[in-house]
Parts: sequence; structure tokens; C-alpha cells
Amino acid sequence: MKTKRVVVLPYDPKWKDDFEAIKREIADAVGELTVSAEHVGSTSVEGMSAKPIIDIDVVIKDESVFEEVVRRLAGIGYIHEGDLGIKGREAFRYSGKNHLREHHLYVCPQDSRELFRHVRFRDFLRGHPEAVKRYSEVKETAARLFPDNIDGYMEYKAPCIKEIYSLCGLE
Repeated sequence: MKTKRVVVLPYDPKWKDDFEAIKREIADAVGELTVSAEHVGSTSVEGMSAKPIIDIDVVIKDESVFEEVVRRLAGIGYIHEGDLGIKGREAFRYSGKNHLREHHLYVCPQDSRELFRHVRFRDFLRGHPEAVKRYSEVKETAARLFPDNIDGYMEYKAPCIKEIYSLCGLE
């Protein structure tokens, strides 16, 4: 699901509740096949400005349960899209989820490098309010400069993300 209009909002505490609602629905379908569901991305960091879209990594032990997870998620309206070029993270789009906040759903094995990066980045930001402030400012500026260009928005943010990756030991 490609973003058409870039909107960045100040942190909203309701995003935690939105994540929990999505997590409950997913857990009802695949819970015993999963290790956890991680709220990742900017909406998971208190004080962070963000596009109001919840990012969720559903964590599975290993690939042995993946096909069953895909089947069960299909039963509740999720369609597997493949890894979209990012190894270790399988993406899903959805339909019929108007009762939930817009979200991005990924399934990752617990040993996935991409899962590790998501969690490390999130946890670093949660513990470093100065980085949250700087990254929020960069995202707000990017959204103003590139409201109709997600690629321009992403490119503008890239140096800040790279800097944070370096600070948290990811690059």
C-alpha cells in the first residue's frame, strides 16, 4: 500500500490503543503460531511525529509456520505481497479493515535481520528524546517539502535515519 499523500502529525497517545486493537484481531487468527507482535515505526515512540499509520511486525519462530500464518491471515482479509525487496520481512496488504487504523503488517522470523533493525531503532529512540526531537523535525520538514512525493519524503529523511542507525549500532 503506497502512500499517496504524505501527512506527518504530532505524537498521538491513541496510537498505542490502535496498535492493541490490530494486534488483538491478528492474535485471534494466528496467535498460537506467533512469538509476539511488535509495534515498530514512529507511532511506537512516545513524542515522535509520524505518519498516522501503525507498523506491526508479527514475529514467528521460523519459516515452518509461515504458510499457515499466510492462510489464516487471508481468512481475515490480509493478502501476502512477498518481501517487496526486503529479505526477512514479508508484507501484507488488506481490505475490509475500516474499523482499524491504517497499518502496515509484516511477518518476520524471530531471527530476521529486518526485525532486529526495527526493534533496535525503536528502542534506541524510546531512550533518546533528543533523537526523537531531531527526527520529528526532519520528518515534519520533509512532509511540508514533499506532500505529494513519498520518494522525496523518504530521500529527505535518509541522512537522519542513517545517523540514528549509526548511533544505535546498525551501520
